[in-house]
Amino acid sequence: MKTLLRPVLVLFILMTVITGVIYPVVVTAISHAAFARQANGSLIEKNGKAAGSALIGQQFDAPYYFWGRLSATTPMPYNAQSSGGSNLGPTNPALADEIKGRIDALKAAGNDMSEPVPVDLVTSSGSGLDPEISRAAAAYQTARVAKARGLTAAQVADLVAQNTSGRQFGVLGEARVNVLKLNLALDDLKPMH
Repeated sequence: MKTLLRPVLVLFILMTVITGVIYPVVVTAISHAAFARQANGSLIEKNGKAAGSALIGQQFDAPYYFWGRLSATTPMPYNAQSSGGSNLGPTNPALADEIKGRIDALKAAGNDMSEPVPVDLVTSSGSGLDPEISRAAAAYQTARVAKARGLTAAQVADLVAQNTSGRQFGVLGEARVNVLKLNLALDDLKPMH
């Protein structure tokens, strides 16, 4: 029994050191050397302080800000510790209620309800943390944000264009707008608080 136990323990300790210490240290060092910004959370800074991450959405509900996708995380929106979608199916009455509530909030904020509401403004993403909206969702909110900030729609549309990212690798997905970056650019142009 002792002849079997010793090699097993040595192998266990050796593999624990390799996979639990050496490998994570090497991967962390490589990631910080090659991708420092991403390895540190893709933080967006404003006045020397972290304003948020480019990868995780934030709650914006004031009429003078662009709104992102709904977050299905609990107990608070955009909670990275409980990432996940709502998993509400298209026939679920709770999904219809959620959509109606968001449409009512968009209407109350002063959006033009004569245009169709982009789907990403009334539904949550698969992760519940989506930091980006479609160009259509940004365009839909442009008039409201411009009016609330006392800017022209053209000024706000220019900021949207400046903060729009194209398709990944030129072919994957759709053009998208990072809501936090856009709202920070709006605050640089004309602060509201």
